[in-house]
Amino acid sequence: MSKLIPGNNKHLTLEDRIYIEESLNEDKSFREISKYLCKDPSTISAEVLKNRIPNTWNRGSFNNPYNFCIHRFRCKKTNVCEKIVICDTYCRSCHKCNSVCKRFERETCRRIEKAPYVCNGCDKPRNRCPVSTKYNYDAKAAQRMYEDRLVSAREGISLTRKQLHELDATVKPLIQQGQSPYMIIASHPELNISVSTLYNYIDQGVLLTRNIDLKRKVKFKPRKAHKTQITNRDVFIGRTYKDFLDSHANEEPFWEMDTVESAKGSGKCILTFYFPDIELFYARLLQRKTANAVKDAFNLIQERMGGEYDFICLFPIILTDRGVEFGDPDSLETSPGGTVRTSIYYCDPMRSNQKAGVENIHTMLRMIIPKGTVFTDLTQWQIRKCVDHINSSPRKTLNGSTPYLEASKRYSKDVINALQLRYVAPDDVVLTPKLLKL
Repeated sequence: MSKLIPGNNKHLTLEDRIYIEESLNEDKSFREISKYLCKDPSTISAEVLKNRIPNTWNRGSFNNPYNFCIHRFRCKKTNVCEKIVICDTYCRSCHKCNSVCKRFERETCRRIEKAPYVCNGCDKPRNRCPVSTKYNYDAKAAQRMYEDRLVSAREGISLTRKQLHELDATVKPLIQQGQSPYMIIASHPELNISVSTLYNYIDQGVLLTRNIDLKRKVKFKPRKAHKTQITNRDVFIGRTYKDFLDSHANEEPFWEMDTVESAKGSGKCILTFYFPDIELFYARLLQRKTANAVKDAFNLIQERMGGEYDFICLFPIILTDRGVEFGDPDSLETSPGGTVRTSIYYCDPMRSNQKAGVENIHTMLRMIIPKGTVFTDLTQWQIRKCVDHINSSPRKTLNGSTPYLEASKRYSKDVINALQLRYVAPDDVVLTPKLLKL
């Protein structure tokens, strides 16, 4: 590292590579680029050399991609390879010309042989350049090549064949004696690997020991991969469950939010809300499980409530999971007019117990709409019936009262009407699939 340039010990990012490309197009030197990026000039040089893209133009004999001789434009030699059958074709058009001709002199370009090693920033028009193989630096292509190398460098086993044989000679007899990988690693620290690494080696088949030789592993089911979670981690800044607790939002009235998915065959889902204070349940049917569909539902609820102020009075804080349908919190927290209407917080991954209320109320909803039900023919009117019957069920935590009666005491009639909540007599409450057929 140059003493004049303080390094940051970071890999180059896409933004850094875009700056390198723009600077090369402006014909800046590596030292000028390195000062701005806080890198050593050799880092920039290695980046350009490693990720430059060759581009060979093939336009006849003068730009023959196999002919790099500086004499090819006026050369009229034939049969340089001295074939038995006389060849009348000019050798400059043959791919053997460079290897057999004694007058061959390789054509070079200072910009390619030395810094900057690419054609970016060259003043000469591309169609007038005699060099057949040109090199360009493209930021996005360089980023892709970097990511591919990063992944491939971390693949495979970082052990030689001899080391694997020595490892297997220690592990296999002990596994056959009934010992677990943890016991083996604890008894043999000289192996210098972790328990998870040993499990991975066995699972990948690089050792003679197999998964079936382990006592318990074959009984375990593969862990399900959650592919529907939010990938943009920036949305969690200031909205994590820790932020929820640090802001004492759990001590204020807040709602829990989630979705109930349809079985395969329909893209519909049910957006559910749960108010833990009085166990009030509310739901809306969405035509698709997307962030825009959730935003439209919020806007519709706000419109029915009468405005942003009424919305924030009812839904001041909302706690939800990290489903992809909740991946645009800014549009949920802000009304179409630009006014803040609520605050969104996210539970930690794989911690559904942090919003246990809405998870428990789903069990009552599933009594009416069992798992495996396709939502194709489901309507909002049927969802409203489910909500009314669930809210009219007495709760032990409410001393025998119902969420609907508690909501009637807590909110005005306008709020009850806006949510379209209806009273159901105790003897008329139905929590079976028959409700949707009534």
